[in-house]
Amino acid sequence: MGATSTSTDFIVWGIDHTTYGPVELPTLVSWVKDERVTADTWLFVGKTASWQKAGEVPELQMFFSKLKRPAGGVAVSPRGIDVRALRRVKILAGLSDEQLERFAQFVEVEPAPQWTVIVKQGDPGDSMYLILEGELRVRINVGGTEKILTTLGAGEFFGDISLFDQGPRSADVVANADSLLVKITAAGFEELAKAAPDLATPFLRAVGRTLGARIRADNKRFSGSVQFGQASE
Repeated sequence: MGATSTSTDFIVWGIDHTTYGPVELPTLVSWVKDERVTADTWLFVGKTASWQKAGEVPELQMFFSKLKRPAGGVAVSPRGIDVRALRRVKILAGLSDEQLERFAQFVEVEPAPQWTVIVKQGDPGDSMYLILEGELRVRINVGGTEKILTTLGAGEFFGDISLFDQGPRSADVVANADSLLVKITAAGFEELAKAAPDLATPFLRAVGRTLGARIRADNKRFSGSVQFGQASE
């Protein structure tokens, strides 16, 4: 990042994956009030020389309200998620705006700049990811060589099994391009299931339908490979 901040300045990581600034606190406060900066926006804080979410910066906390609905009628959650963006995810398509607003209270937005390793093969997993923007590749290491299993784009998800067993990740997932993800932790999903079972149930059904379709497709490919092998004997 080319911009240089002083100890009193801030640099903003925008939803368009561009840095803005450095800016001083009064300017940043005005951006918060205009909702250009949400509680989940990442900021480089000059005073601490570290990246923090805007909602965690003491000087800004008083400016974030609990839930706003802008003039256009689009809901913004306490964590800064526009429900229109959540509609890009196929498994959430059946939820109403009101349900999406509530769902957004249990998840986190996570930017993933290009080449970021979001999950690493073998590491313990405790979260699932929904892809709002960008492109990711799923890879495994075979004899020191990268083997790409699949490519994922906006509207898809991965890591769902980790919500239930917290077992080791079966593959790496790497950002091919700047991406924007929604992260659902096992703890967050447990809260969702307890506080809003009317949301957790359709969510799980949608995940199950997608997984079922994937398994059937894999079985079909495996069956075709076996039949081809037998015919070649």
